Amino acid sequence: MSMQRKTILHQTFEVGIALKGVGALLEIAGGVLLWLVKPSQMNDVVRWVGENLLVDAPHHPFATHVLNASQRFADHGTTFASYYLLAHGIVKLALVICLLCNKIWAYPLTIAVFSAFMVYQVRRFTHTHAWTLIWLTIFDAVIVYLTWQEYQEQKAKRSEKVAAQ
Repeated sequence: MSMQRKTILHQTFEVGIALKGVGALLEIAGGVLLWLVKPSQMNDVVRWVGENLLVDAPHHPFATHVLNASQRFADHGTTFASYYLLAHGIVKLALVICLLCNKIWAYPLTIAVFSAFMVYQVRRFTHTHAWTLIWLTIFDAVIVYLTWQEYQEQKAKRSEKVAAQ
């Protein structure tokens, strides 16, 4: 593999992992928010946004989807969603930090965890038909590939370093 391709793959890996870290922080914040804000309060905010910002298109499919989703949250509670976002975000953030610290054991663990996320996302897609799950799964597949490539590179560097001693 050429040095330029290795550099591009490494830089893409770093950007992808940084994006995963930002996503993890947003998931943690969302989980905390769901934990602290009552579903009825959240529903009121979404309804207000819908009434004031979507005045020109109150029956637009996006507006209808958001209002229906908000109502389902208000009707069914948010405990599971809060736990899910917190757990998912904390796991991803821990993996990202370990990868950025170049912990060699974190590479295969990240591949396993993100692969499990991909399986779950595809399973959820079969129930919800939410195309965002497919896009997230594709992004996770790219991250898994880049993590594998980076893992191979890190193992090779460590082997060279041991051989030089």
